[in-house]
Amino acid sequence: MKSLHKIFFDNSNRMDEIEDGSVDLVVTSPPYPMIEMWDQQFFQMNPEIRAALDGGEGISAYELMHQELDKTWNEIYRVLKEGAIVCINIGDATRKIGDSFQLFSNHSRILNHFIQLKCNILPESLWRKESNKPNKYMGSGMLPPNAYVTLEHEYILMLRKGKTREFKEENKKIRNESAYFWEERNTWFSDIWTNLKGINQKLNTNSTQRERSAAYPFELAYRLINMFSIKGDMVLDPFLGTGTTMLAAMASNRNSTGFEIDRGFKEVIQTRVQNILDFLNNYIVNRVTQHLEFIGEMDKNNKPLKYKSQLYDFKVVTNQETKICFNFLKEIKKTNEMYEVLYYDEEMSQNIIANLINNCKIEFISDEKKSKVSFQQKLG
Repeated sequence: MKSLHKIFFDNSNRMDEIEDGSVDLVVTSPPYPMIEMWDQQFFQMNPEIRAALDGGEGISAYELMHQELDKTWNEIYRVLKEGAIVCINIGDATRKIGDSFQLFSNHSRILNHFIQLKCNILPESLWRKESNKPNKYMGSGMLPPNAYVTLEHEYILMLRKGKTREFKEENKKIRNESAYFWEERNTWFSDIWTNLKGINQKLNTNSTQRERSAAYPFELAYRLINMFSIKGDMVLDPFLGTGTTMLAAMASNRNSTGFEIDRGFKEVIQTRVQNILDFLNNYIVNRVTQHLEFIGEMDKNNKPLKYKSQLYDFKVVTNQETKICFNFLKEIKKTNEMYEVLYYDEEMSQNIIANLINNCKIEFISDEKKSKVSFQQKLG
């Protein structure tokens, strides 16, 4: 059992390496138009953007930036299968151009383009990024009317190409094995996400064009991949950055392809992959641990559950969860820009979960930099 992960260090406005109708899911976060840290990248795409900003033409610069992103959205539509889902993490921008301060609505501009592509717009989630900084408020303090609402959220846009995805008989078994827990469904499919931990954004590389990665949390990509794809699917991230989407695909036994225009990220991605194996396995362990704690609370409150996991013999809430199967990572191999992930077989998965149940809980390491003790050593 294995998955394959390919990286192209190139502009995703042309993804000739990907065949039409070959991608099952897109999870990405593009450069945010009208956020200053992204200006240089947009200037390289189109020099007219710099001229527009220098000339105080904010709306013109905003539109030109989005026209560059449109090229990638067009390519995404081409490579998507019928019924495939697109998930885009995007934030709106506030910026003062000359004497004028305003909001630049990135999420609505992107949605409008996908509407023109005839995609179906699905309900979105808001990623609530609350800040307690005393200077977070904008404008004239306590004096009306020139103070502004604090911008503390980003959007997780969700779109679908065509009709709802259909599954052939041979894929139904894989779909059942790819199930998520009932209590995960209740959190993941909420329209407001508040419990996502941020990550260290500082880049320790001299070759990249900026100091911060702007990467989203691993949990964000992991949720979306498990919500909207099944094992063996192809996941695409056209703005790969530090490789978070690829790592989440590895943990989920999905294949992935990533495009990244900034070669400065190559070293960052390689370093992450070299040290990620234990983190990914522990992440899966944590899912099971949290479920066991949930079941324990149900038992404590005398709420009987009639279904059981067929592989792991723990209780679940619904019949749809009974065939869930976890794939723990055995090895990550690298050849050129391709990573191959090998997984333990089903029997080993059962042994790992049995060990987890017998020992009540195996410590979960949430920070990949702190994964010092190997997953195999922990399992004893």
